[in-house]
Amino acid sequence: MFQLPARPANGLRVLDLCCCAGGAAMGYHQAGFEVVGVDIDHQPSYPFEFIRADAVEYATANAHLFDFVHASPPCQSHSALTKGTNKGRTYPDILGPLRNVLTASGVPFVLENVQGSPLRRDLTLCGEMFGLRVIRHRYFEVHGFTANAPSHQPHRGRVAGMRHGQWFEGPYFAVYGEGGGKGTVSQWQDAMGIHWTDVRREIAEAIPPAYTTYVATQFLASTRSKAAA
Repeated sequence: MFQLPARPANGLRVLDLCCCAGGAAMGYHQAGFEVVGVDIDHQPSYPFEFIRADAVEYATANAHLFDFVHASPPCQSHSALTKGTNKGRTYPDILGPLRNVLTASGVPFVLENVQGSPLRRDLTLCGEMFGLRVIRHRYFEVHGFTANAPSHQPHRGRVAGMRHGQWFEGPYFAVYGEGGGKGTVSQWQDAMGIHWTDVRREIAEAIPPAYTTYVATQFLASTRSKAAA
């Protein structure tokens, strides 16, 4: 049975909107936050306090009760992969409404999404920055604090997997989709740093906890700097 990693608590609460299975949440937990997740769908693998609700409605009523907010709105309308394979379908796009609600709350927050999304690119994080076996570039739009972007590390090679019936070795795994030749569940778990769920879809929809641990440390450092000024 998975046990949450022990860490010193920092006394702050983070609201994790559109939380899915908790990839972002685990990073904030590791940085010392108390985490509350909200998603419109039931998330049985979410390892922290969970509330099933509409993210925009919940944030409108409750965001001001938290010290920090993270939001990962659905990415399908922006993902290059989805645009290519599901052309003609429509997907919910709540990024703009969430930004408006969270700005009005006055609480520091970040929005996270895939490459191709209309986010301001205050931070672009990659698995190589954290020694992970995924590339998985993600944009973070930062509000209410300052964050320094780490330097992007050169990628070390190709993504491992099957190509036209042939297996190719590489330092990374493609953590998406249900097709074969993309690595085992345990390889995905190790590549992402996610071990509390073994459901491929949940792992594929997540971001590595290392990303939000980094965001959290930037937020804490910026807050302390302001307090000392």
